[in-house]
Formats: sequence, C-alpha cells, structure tokens
Amino acid sequence: MARFWNPFAFTPAPVQVFMVLVYAALFVSLLVIHLVVPDVPGSTPKSISLDAAWLDLKHLSAGFHPYNSRFNDEVRDWLLHRIDQILKDNGVKYETASNDFDALSSKADSASVILYNDLISNATFSSNSGLSVYFEGTNIIVQVRGTDSEASSNSSGSGGVLVNAHYDSVSSGFGATDDGVGVVTILQLLSFFTTKGQEPAKDIIFLLNNGEEDYLNGARAFMRNPISQLPHTFLNLEGAGAGGRAVLFRSTDTEITKFYEKSPLPFGNVVTADGFKRGLVRSQTDYIIFNGELGMRGLDVAFMAPRSRYHTVEDSTRYTTEKSIWHMLSAALATVQGLSSYTGSQFDGEEKDNGKVNSGSGSEAVWFDLYGRTFAVFQLHTLFAISVTLLVASPVILIIFNIILARSEKWYPFARKAIVQGAEDDEHVFLKGWRGFFRSPISFVIASAAVVGLAFLVTKLNPLIVYSSEYSVWTMMLTAWFFLTWFLMRCAYEVRPTALQRTYTLLWQYIGAFILLTAVTVGENNFHIAGSYFMVIYMGAISVALLISYLEFFALPRKSTFVKIFGNGDNASIRTDQPAPSYSSRPLLSRDASPGRDGSARPSTSQNDADDEATEQTSLLHADRQTFSGGYGSRRRSAEDGEPEEEAQSNDDITTYQPYRDEQFWSAALPSWTWLVQFLIICPIPVILVGQIALLITSSLNQTSADGSAVLLVYLLMAGATVLILAPIEPFIHRWTYHIPTFFLFIFIGTTIYNLTAFPFSASAKLKVYFIQRVDLDTGLNTVSLTGLDGYVQSIISELPSSHGKDVTCVSAGANRAGLQECSWPGIPAAVVPHAEIAPGIPPEKSYASWLDFNATRTTDKKNNTQIEIKLYGNNTRACKILFDKPVTALKIKGSADDPRFDPVGKNGTSEIRLWSREWDKPWTVVVTPSEQEDTAGDVDGKRKKKAAGLDGKVVCLWSDANELGTIPALDEVWRFMPAWSMVSKLSDGLVEGSKAFAV
Repeated sequence: MARFWNPFAFTPAPVQVFMVLVYAALFVSLLVIHLVVPDVPGSTPKSISLDAAWLDLKHLSAGFHPYNSRFNDEVRDWLLHRIDQILKDNGVKYETASNDFDALSSKADSASVILYNDLISNATFSSNSGLSVYFEGTNIIVQVRGTDSEASSNSSGSGGVLVNAHYDSVSSGFGATDDGVGVVTILQLLSFFTTKGQEPAKDIIFLLNNGEEDYLNGARAFMRNPISQLPHTFLNLEGAGAGGRAVLFRSTDTEITKFYEKSPLPFGNVVTADGFKRGLVRSQTDYIIFNGELGMRGLDVAFMAPRSRYHTVEDSTRYTTEKSIWHMLSAALATVQGLSSYTGSQFDGEEKDNGKVNSGSGSEAVWFDLYGRTFAVFQLHTLFAISVTLLVASPVILIIFNIILARSEKWYPFARKAIVQGAEDDEHVFLKGWRGFFRSPISFVIASAAVVGLAFLVTKLNPLIVYSSEYSVWTMMLTAWFFLTWFLMRCAYEVRPTALQRTYTLLWQYIGAFILLTAVTVGENNFHIAGSYFMVIYMGAISVALLISYLEFFALPRKSTFVKIFGNGDNASIRTDQPAPSYSSRPLLSRDASPGRDGSARPSTSQNDADDEATEQTSLLHADRQTFSGGYGSRRRSAEDGEPEEEAQSNDDITTYQPYRDEQFWSAALPSWTWLVQFLIICPIPVILVGQIALLITSSLNQTSADGSAVLLVYLLMAGATVLILAPIEPFIHRWTYHIPTFFLFIFIGTTIYNLTAFPFSASAKLKVYFIQRVDLDTGLNTVSLTGLDGYVQSIISELPSSHGKDVTCVSAGANRAGLQECSWPGIPAAVVPHAEIAPGIPPEKSYASWLDFNATRTTDKKNNTQIEIKLYGNNTRACKILFDKPVTALKIKGSADDPRFDPVGKNGTSEIRLWSREWDKPWTVVVTPSEQEDTAGDVDGKRKKKAAGLDGKVVCLWSDANELGTIPALDEVWRFMPAWSMVSKLSDGLVEGSKAFAV
C-alpha cells in the first residue's frame, strides 16, 4: 500500500512550503508597513479638514523661510491670519496678550482662548563648547483654556499640555515636513479643540516657535515667557525626512507614552530613543529644551526618512502627501485628547527646582508598535524583571524535564549506546545520541562570520552603496547566510543523518540566546537600554520550542524496552562486530528497506540480508517483534503477542513505519507534526520584532554617511539583524532540497557583484553636500565651498563652470562634519546687500564695505576691570556673530534679559557669540571681559597689577535668503549644474558670511 502523504510531516515538501509562505508573508508585510503610508479614512473628526491642511502646507512651503529671511516674516503674518480665521470660523472670541504675567492672568480669567504674539522674549545662553547665543524670539502662542477649572493650568492641578512645532525652515529647504506638517497639524488641532462641544478639560498651549533650525533658539525664547511654566506635559512635532510615517522618536517615561498608545496608527520603537542617547543620531529637536531645560514630560514625534531630502529643496509638498499629514495629525489628536482630559496628579512633582516645571518624574519606558496598528508600552523595570525570571526559570524547567526523561529511560540525546541486560559486558546497541551535536554551532559561526565579512568587504570596496541600495545589501546578506547554513547543515546531514538535529540546533540556540539575554539584562539594569526588548521574546520563544522537543521524547520507548527488542528469545545481543542473524521475516528497519531520498521505501536484497556484516546501522528489528512508531505510522504488534493476525495485516505496508531515511531507528516513534508548532513559535513574532527594528535602523542610518558618520556600523547592524531574522530557519533547514538554496545562491552572487561595483547614489537617493560662501570684507576675497564626501564632492565641483581653471583647495571639514572634506575655490560674488554689488573698476573691498560695520573699543568697568565693547551693524540681515581668538570670560548684550537658568558664558569661556535680532538692520552692542594676565612690570605699592590681554577676532554677518534668483549666484549655479545624483544643503546658519577682523 502506498504511503499516505502527511501535509504536516517533517519532510522536505511541507517544510519548504510552510517556511517559504511564512517568511514571504512576513517580509512583504514588514516592507509594506514600513514603506506605505496608510490611507486617509473616509471621514475625519469634526472640524478637522485635510484639504485645508494641505492648502496650508503649500502656502507655508512656497519658499525658503529661515529666521533670517524676509519670507519668514510673511509666514508669521500668514499664521496669525490663519489662527484668527480658524477661531472666527468656530465662533470663538479670543484675547491677545503680551508675555507680561499679570496681563496673562487677567486675560485668562475672562477668555477661553488667548493669543500671545510674543515680540518681547529674548534669551542669552551658552554651551560647554565655547558658544554663546543671544536670540530675540518671535513665537506665536495660543492658549486654549480648559473647561475644568480644577485641572486648569492656572490652578494647582496637573498643569496644561504643550503642543509645539517650529515654523522656520532651513535656508536650503522649503520645510514641508521640517516642520510644515507639524505646523498645519497644530492649526487643525486648534480648530478641533475650539469647536463647541470639543473643548479640552485642561489647558492646551499651542506653540509655533521660530528659530529652531538655528540652535533650537525658539524653544529657549519660549522659556522666557511666563506661560512656559503652565504646561507639565508636551508633544513635540518635528521632521527629519520628507513624507512617510511620523515616528515616535523619544519619550520621557512610561506614563506619558501610554497616551500615545491610543493613536489609531501608532508607529515607533524605543530603539530610536536609545540611538539618541548613544549619539548615533547627531541632530536634535526642541524635545531636549522642553524636557532637559524646562523639566516637562512628553513625546517627540517626527518624520525620519529619507534623510537625503532632509534640509534640501526636496523637502517640499512634491515628496509628501495628505496621508503623511493624517498620520501625524491622527497621532497628535489622540495623544493631546488623552493628555488634556487627564485630571490626575501623576505629572506633578513635589517642588520646583531652579525654575523647572513641576512635572514630577516617571518610569523609564519600553515601547514598540506591531504592524503600525497595535502599540505596546510598559516599564523598563518590568522588562528587567521578565528577563531575570526567564534566565532563572527556563533552565530550571528544562533541567526538570531532563531529569524526568532520564528516569523514564527516554533521554536519547547524548546516549551513545545501551547495554543489553543479561548479555556479555561488551554486547550493546548503539543509539547514536551524540550524532549531529556540533554541526549547528559550526555552521552558525561560519555563516554569521561570512555575513560580517561581507560587511567589512562592502565597507572596504564600495562603502556608500547602502545609501541608495539598502535592500540590495539586505538581500545579499540574507541569501548568503541562508545558503551557507543550508549547505553546511545539509552536507552534514547527508554524511551522518540524525533525528536529533532539530533538537540540538534549538539547544545551541537556547545557549546563545541565554548568553545574549544575560548581557541584555545587564544593559537594562546598568545602562538603561530598552531597545533590546526583542531578545526577551526571542529567548522565550526558543525556550518553548526546545521544551517541545523535550516533550517529543516522551513518545519514545524506554531504552530498556527498545534494547530488549534487539535480542532473540534468549536475549542474545547483536554487536557491530558480529554478522547479522538470519531471520525468516523481513527486517522492519533494515538499511535497504528504509525510505529513500524521496521518502519512498528502498527495496531490500537478499544478498545484503545474508552477507552484509552487521554495523551500528544494521537493522535488528523483525516482523515478529514489537515496533514503535509515531512519526511515520502507528504502534503495531504481531499476532503472536496477542493481536489478531487480521488486524496486523490490515495495517499499512510495513515500510510506512520506518524512521525518516537513515536516521536513528528509534526515531520512528517521534511525532512528525511538532516541528510546525516549533517553527510557528520561534519565527513569526521574533522576526516581526527584529524586522521592524532592522528596517527602522536602516532608514535612520543608511544615509547618515553624507553627514560624515561611519558606515561600518550600519553594515554590522544589518549583519546582526540578518542572523536574528534567519536563525529560526536553522533547526529545520536540513530538510530543504537544493532547488531554492541554489536559486538564492545565484541571487547572492548577483547582488554581491552589484553592491561591490554599482554607483552608490541615484536621482531618488541623492548625495547631500553642504554649501557656504565666505567673503573677507577687508580684502574682498570671495570663496565658495562645498563640503561632502571625499572624491564625490570634487566630482560635483568639476561640473560647475565657475570652478574651471580655478585652484580648488580641499581640507578636512573639522569636528562638526568629521569624515567630510571642505573644498573651496574663488566663486561668483554674492548680491545679498542691495546696491552693494561689485562695480567695474572699484576694488572689491570698497564695494563690500557697506555689508557690515563695527567698532571695537577698550573700556573699564566700575571695578577697574578691562572690557571690550563691540558695536556691530549688519546691512540687510538680522543675524551676525563675533569670533574671538581666545575665550572671553564674561559678556553682556545691550537689551538682553537676565535669567538665572541661563549662563551667558560657558565654564571654559566663550569663543563665539551668535546674535539674532527680530528686527532688520538693527545694531548690537556687546561687552565682553577678556582673559587677564599678570603684568609684573606694573607693581603699585607692592601689589601686582593686572591688565587685559590683547583680544583679536572678527565680526561676521550672515545672509540666508535665497528666494530671489541672483541674490546668491554661486548657489544658483550649484543648483543648476550639479549632477542629478547630488543635492545641496546649507553648511551653517548663513548661506553667505561676510567678515571683518579686529584687534584691541
């Protein structure tokens, strides 16, 4: 009778079909979720209009609008008009106020909405890197008062909710997603929460800040407004890409993250927060001001990819959609609804500290989404507890089952042979329990080392290919690991078949996962790393799968019973050094009668039965003896053991009770379907979790090489993820036939050749280079520079007509752009100051003279300390800076307000002062105290007299407005002639810098 085909058996066809279907479904679904933005629903909440938001975004991104541009003022006026329009459409009468706290309070008592047109706040602050900033804010703040007076931000309740976005763009980008989508989201939230019947229970403060792109200046200016003390929680809306999904980048704690959990389309992973903590992502957002400086608790939601469009002209409505607006808007709406309706006290602290908001402290969080639909959030402490429990409990459980199986005489792993009771001492039966034990770690190490080797190889020969072809790199690594693992495991299996290969592979995976989880647990506790949560789930899945393998052994016969079958009536044992006995009946498990490579029985020959010398693989079971089966048949007894002969003969052909191929003869009793349960446990959920992280990391880091970041780390992270994604295949891979692995081999060869030879940039993934033009206003020397990757930036410059025949000088870009080259050449003069263009026959230094003016004088304060007063004026600009050759120890800027939270000068002094004015053509007066040195020649009355050392430096003014063609011809030339695979961004705050030197 023909063998019945079991669709769930551990045989090649079912194994390959199920595994291919599962992995194909996982890969396709992960890519779709990662790359495709969900559709906009048929209806949106009342007073939410995506059409209006889309039109607003087009208006907002109609031109470059950095802080230092005329169009920035136009955007600000338009935003005030839109706010007024929205409130009037909703029938809301609002009040306007300055940032005076008394006026703020009185207005709040009588109005449901207060608009703060802040043209007063300014801030002077410093960093430890020797930089000081003076900034005059032009923020727009709208306060929507809550209906619950006890929860109002003007009472002792838990404070209000801050929602922030910045309305300035960089000078080289239109700012559609950075941060236009955030701005139009706030406008729609304002419309929603001022609609009758939808008023919040708690105050909501909508902040449209100006100056984020230039050192987070707008958020710092917000700190100077008294209303900044009212909210206790915040939601920051940002953008670092162009389109796609809005990602939850960071969160301060578990409690605040649970409000984001209600988003209909949650998308984010705590691994991005770990990346910010470890410095893998260099850019920052206003999040660090609201949390780090103000002490509020909140969330950072931003667009993240593609980074090649970030801060370029491709950050426009052309590369984003209404779907992206809805994705951010829906998440913001759900989060703010939850926060503004919460009236508890968990966001209250015991006291304010140094002017920080009374927000309390929360627990560190772990969060991640599943397919962009479900969101999980829990405490890091909980993850640590689960990790410790798993490390302790899983080995104990496995050891207990090991002991039970051993006492039941069913622990076949590591059992080399069994002695036949009553026979001579050297008579035994080989069980082959060690067979296949070492092949899994060997193949795993070789395949994994090969993938890591590929990472180093690509980094050496074509390191930037991941910039545009990340999925080609993924394909190369995945196919390489799969083919090598299959080849090694299959070859080992062909040479020495074993039924324990699946169990031993799971055992080794358990050991490896145990070691990794131990390291992860240490990281959770000591370094607060939350992004490794997937390893806990991975370890749990492997533990359960291994336990199933242990449970399978209960289906096996006892070793003593099995050995007894090998003897004849007087318990004669068969040894490998004796000829096989002759039996009248056909042996059930003879080598020649075992299933062939296709699963069918191989015919037996009488010559082999009679003449072959017995070995450890020679069958010793007979048709008149009891046989055990489970994997490929059922238990059967002969008629002489008490079963009717008719029943015995009614069973399937006796070859259906064979073990698979030449595996150990006792393995016929193993269940054949449990492999599928194991695969479904260790594959889908771990692969989904690791796959989502892998795609997120790839999108976040694959194009950071343009910023000077090292690419090897990206390849190594991809290699590690490759191993984790494909490791669930390893226990079952020896059942695969050669067809699919061979196909993968050809794919690997093709993608490897491509990855090592292809040009790394394309029209859809353009290399970003950074532009700046510097003019020495003393000499008239005019220099244009592009900063970028060595070799490629020179190629771009060679396409520019103005560089032909010029001496192009390239030097290292310095610490801020480590790994990049800055290449400079004499460029086309700029026309940033009206009527100051170079005229024929006039020396350049005279033509440039009107760009800026300054006066530096030495003065003395009341304590006889020497000071330097610098009066600085820039034409057609509101941004200048002063650079010193050595740090100054103190500074004072006329008109600046004192704030104990801000240190004007850092601990090591200040070498650079940046000045930002809300008015055009406004002069600054800066007074600095230079370093002092002893003058031993000037003793007076036996006391040493000190005098100030000489102070050299230069004053610089910035021009950042490139909206009119011809204002910065050198930049126009770059846009016009640069290759299609490249894109330009700004290097610094200004596109053009004009400088004059001073010495006092």
